[in-house]
Amino acid sequence: MQQAPVTKSHEHEDDNDEIDLMGLLGTLIDHKWLIAGVTGVFMAAGVAYALLATPVYQANALVQVEPKKGDPLGFSDIGSMLGKESPSTTEIELIKSRKNIGATVDNLKLDITVEPNRFPLIGEFVARRFKPEADGDVASPVLGMNSYAWGGEQLKLAKLELPQELLGKKLSLVSGVSGTFTLLDDDDNLLTKGKVGQYISEHGINLQVETLNANAGTIFTVVRNSRFNTIMDLQKSLDVAERGKDSGMLGLALEDKNPAVAIQTLNEIARLYVQQNVDRTSAETAQSLGFLKDQLPQVRKDLEKSENALNAFQIRSKSIDISLEAKAILDQIVALDTSISALKLQQAEMDRKFTPQHPAYRALMGQLAELIAKQNRLAKQVAGLPTTQQELLSLTRDVKVSTEIYTQLLNKSQELDVMRAGAVGNVRLIDTADVDLLSPVKPKKSLIVVIATLLGAFLGIGYVLFRKALNRGVENPDDIEKLGLPVYASIPFSSLQKVEDDKSTKGRGTRVTPLLASSHPTDLAVEGLRSLRTSLHFAMLEADNNRLMISGPSPKVGKSFVSSNLAAVIAQSGQRVLLVDVDMRKGYIHKMFGFEVENGLSDLLAKRCDLNTATHQTDVENLYVITRGQVPPNPSELLMHKNFTEFLEQVSANYDLVILDTPPFLAVTDAAIVGRQSGTNMIVTRFELNPAREVELTMRRFAQNGIDLKGAIFNGVEKRASAKYGYGAYGYYNYEYKSDSV
Repeated sequence: MQQAPVTKSHEHEDDNDEIDLMGLLGTLIDHKWLIAGVTGVFMAAGVAYALLATPVYQANALVQVEPKKGDPLGFSDIGSMLGKESPSTTEIELIKSRKNIGATVDNLKLDITVEPNRFPLIGEFVARRFKPEADGDVASPVLGMNSYAWGGEQLKLAKLELPQELLGKKLSLVSGVSGTFTLLDDDDNLLTKGKVGQYISEHGINLQVETLNANAGTIFTVVRNSRFNTIMDLQKSLDVAERGKDSGMLGLALEDKNPAVAIQTLNEIARLYVQQNVDRTSAETAQSLGFLKDQLPQVRKDLEKSENALNAFQIRSKSIDISLEAKAILDQIVALDTSISALKLQQAEMDRKFTPQHPAYRALMGQLAELIAKQNRLAKQVAGLPTTQQELLSLTRDVKVSTEIYTQLLNKSQELDVMRAGAVGNVRLIDTADVDLLSPVKPKKSLIVVIATLLGAFLGIGYVLFRKALNRGVENPDDIEKLGLPVYASIPFSSLQKVEDDKSTKGRGTRVTPLLASSHPTDLAVEGLRSLRTSLHFAMLEADNNRLMISGPSPKVGKSFVSSNLAAVIAQSGQRVLLVDVDMRKGYIHKMFGFEVENGLSDLLAKRCDLNTATHQTDVENLYVITRGQVPPNPSELLMHKNFTEFLEQVSANYDLVILDTPPFLAVTDAAIVGRQSGTNMIVTRFELNPAREVELTMRRFAQNGIDLKGAIFNGVEKRASAKYGYGAYGYYNYEYKSDSV
């Protein structure tokens, strides 16, 4: 009979499955203290980290890279025509090269790291705030913990060489008395021991401690890293960038926890780079000088040969001077030959540096071809002169050209000699490394606190929304009524009942929990039960009998709380009420009234006691209780026996109302058996506990068993901003409400 409305309401629910933004906002408001708590914890953690974290400082230096003024043999003019890129790109890579960084590592022994053993979390913070009164002062151990370094400790190693198997391992150097020390491996095995200044060489370990200033027992962690890994790490941490496009100004930056180490390392990198640049320039000059010195003897021989030939011709032909026309042509030819010879020298030098396809090489060959073409045109003019003038012109030209070339080579050789002696390179160290001690680059305290706070808020909100997504419990009685099941009453949670339950739990269940209807009759939950009492009066007018069965879809919905307090409220109106604990497995109504569990319903049905013995008078007038009795092996069989039917008929005749508190309907079949013999059947659902599908399944099970389910009692209603339904309209704003605990 009830299947059709259930299916229809379910389809209606699916059609309206959408995100309720106002509901989500209300959920966040409901859990504002949880979100605020998580946010506060993360903010406090961020503040603690910002205060306790070791500051990192950045050293900065500035280098200027000037364009090269020219190759020793004058090739820069050709290269400048080709539009070369800024030299800064090349110089940056040279600064970060393994050659430059490796020399820095070797000179400063950066592959050896020494760290004093600090107390966890706060040790570094305490050590930074130690102010020595004199050089060499060391902080006293806190609470006698002398294995930790508390400030002022210093260890400097002049030499440390280890076997391959110990590279990268954390070794422990323990300070002793009077400058003694002990070196242990990572398993605390003794490697060696000695004294400050003593050179130790044993078992493949070469060690010399230059300085050791610490309390006896203080531990230092010593690591000898591989040279390659140290170079790679330093390359990653070194930042080199050009300041302004094509400016030639290179900024160098290096971060380190120790500002002195950062300054020393960066200065050494810059110094080695400048020195390498000077050496490179000097080497180029020396190479060009060697080339010129190889050419000078041959040019000298050519000059002497040309002079001898000219003298011999003049003696033989008795001709001394050449004509004015020939002299003009001669001057042009000499100039061309000199230029061609200079270009050929450049070509010989470029053959060692470039391939014929290189743009600079091709440009040189273009100039050379142009000069040779001019030379050929002048040669045609010479052919028109008399034979004697032609020969004299040729010999004179050879002498003058050889003289010009020899003079140029000799001058260039002397210039290169001077350049080699005073080579300075094309880079300048403008600013040496320095550090701003007042403003460490890390940690960025304000940013860390902001990020930690935002992360805490994000996680808090995420947790609340995630829990909300997992919890599909009904929050609105309208959702139950959409399933076709009327809600007879919504019962708010009682914080007073929660307090009493907590006391009972702490007393391990030995303490009797007073009925809320008796101890706090003005509580909102009791008012809700009074409203239920009125609704039941009219609902049961057409019932076949005066029996009211109260069940629930699942455990912990508060049906025993509802049954017992509803019975008390109805009894207070003057009706004789019998409350029967039908949950013979886990019923605990006897604890609520302070009765013994023996001589209850199971004993009555098993004929171990009679009805008078099983019935207990309570402190509430007109209210009687029958407990569950001893746990039987077959509760369902006892309920199906005729003894139970006879029991119900007998008590129905003796009382105005019989309330039957049964186990959860979806868990066991007891409620189905009892429901067939009850005139009115109701279920208790709990706020945020029972999903709509679970309520729907309960309704379907009732219908399948042929039981008429009258309605539902919505228990444990919370005052929520996210809930569309509440009880704030009643005006009771002085109470705090949460879900019921029973």
